[in-house]
Amino acid sequence: MAMEVSEIQLHAQEILETHGGARESLIPVLQALQGRFGYLPEEAMRLTAAKLGMPESSVYGVASFYAQFRFVPMGREQVQVCRGTACHVRGVDRILEEIGRQLGISEGETTPDLSHSLETVACIGCCALAPCAVVGGRTEGRLTAKKIRQLFRKVSGAAKEAVKGKGAGHAPEGTSTDAGHEEH
Repeated sequence: MAMEVSEIQLHAQEILETHGGARESLIPVLQALQGRFGYLPEEAMRLTAAKLGMPESSVYGVASFYAQFRFVPMGREQVQVCRGTACHVRGVDRILEEIGRQLGISEGETTPDLSHSLETVACIGCCALAPCAVVGGRTEGRLTAKKIRQLFRKVSGAAKEAVKGKGAGHAPEGTSTDAGHEEH
């Protein structure tokens, strides 16, 4: 872990030197840090506060105000569920719940193995395919709970193992063991 922190420090220092020490450079610095790391590591935030002569709480305050900044790494595959009107009318809430069950996470979270992040978006522009989502850059339309289980079959197995490893000893509700309750 120490090597990871020192690596973060090295890259953060390079970015901070490029942008100088003016407080006005805070947002460009945060954008550059996120561009480099994919999120804003805690150590990089501390270094930014020190370099810009600002309290850490002010740096965190600015970063948490803007939706573009993240404090945890994103998963390798992003799952963006559409919440547009057509998707809403066609049951996207059930789809979002099923994706959450399959991945073992809630909206706005990333799986512990960093394989997937789950978020909702206002609209992906595929209303004729509602309900729909973008999974790893691929648009998936006319989603049902059954299609979601098929899409995330491998992930669901890994999630079950992770749950068992934590001592829970049971499969997440609504996984393939619940096959008698499928949507069509």
